[in-house]
Amino acid sequence: MALLLEHEFKPLPADKQIETLPFLEAVAHLPPFFDCLGTPIVYSPVKADLTGNIKKIQAVYDSNPAKFKTLQNILEVEKELHGSAWPKTGATLALMWLKRGLKFILVLLQSISDGERDEEHPNLIRVNALKAYEIALKKYHGWMLQKLFTGSVYALPYKSDLLKALEKGKEVKEEESIEKIHQFLTRVTPILDAIYEMYTKMNAELSYKA
Repeated sequence: MALLLEHEFKPLPADKQIETLPFLEAVAHLPPFFDCLGTPIVYSPVKADLTGNIKKIQAVYDSNPAKFKTLQNILEVEKELHGSAWPKTGATLALMWLKRGLKFILVLLQSISDGERDEEHPNLIRVNALKAYEIALKKYHGWMLQKLFTGSVYALPYKSDLLKALEKGKEVKEEESIEKIHQFLTRVTPILDAIYEMYTKMNAELSYKA
């Protein structure tokens, strides 16, 4: 799948230490995913947020590549540096929101890959998008944002159109597209799980609403 597989994520190492630069290089290709969902009023801000958070983490990494070699290094150094303001600051906060945006993408794609659907309207992706929103983002959004997202599912593209968009307009059989999604998920899901685990272990997760 052109959009998802054009830049591979490195496999998660045994020690779960995720190298910052390869992670940022791979994840930088994912914000255009939200263009494939249409509804610019809803998903353009999510795309911009994802892109902005990647840039914030990149800026911290560029300031001292040796010190910030891994994502865990970033959290550890910033915890020491920012004191009581941490974790609601710096690249730690940016990565916290970035992982939520990635979670939305992964849950949506996993749901499609698993064949979850509205049996009466099998070419719609409302069921998949609502599941992704519930799991990844809803509890961090205020009432107005929740209403906006929930309403947006009625303007989402057909599954066939989404898969075509992910293939950058190329006509590919659905089974082939789903297999490529599975390849992407197999590589990225362990990485995202490790990031969530890191935030839990370091007590860096925040639950305030945007």
